[in-house]
Amino acid sequence: MKDIDWRFSVKQDGTTLNVYHAGKGYGLPKHAHSFSHLTMCHAGSIKVSNERRSLVMTKDTQPVNLLAGEWHEIEALEDGTVFVNVFAEDKY
Repeated sequence: MKDIDWRFSVKQDGTTLNVYHAGKGYGLPKHAHSFSHLTMCHAGSIKVSNERRSLVMTKDTQPVNLLAGEWHEIEALEDGTVFVNVFAEDKY
């Protein structure tokens, strides 16, 4: 998987929203945080994997909470994919 950086990052009232635009095979390789975050897909599709399972998400999939301290990775499965991570890093 090829690593990407966010396209837009917005901080609002203690919460960060990162928007990613990804081509097929791009994403966020295996990593972990000290905070949990929601992941949602707005266009295309992504594969979200963590210690317990993998899930393919589209715009019709309910957002997923990725728990603090668990490794996870997010990979775009098609060109034109847009996904979002929302978190409150300074809360912990």
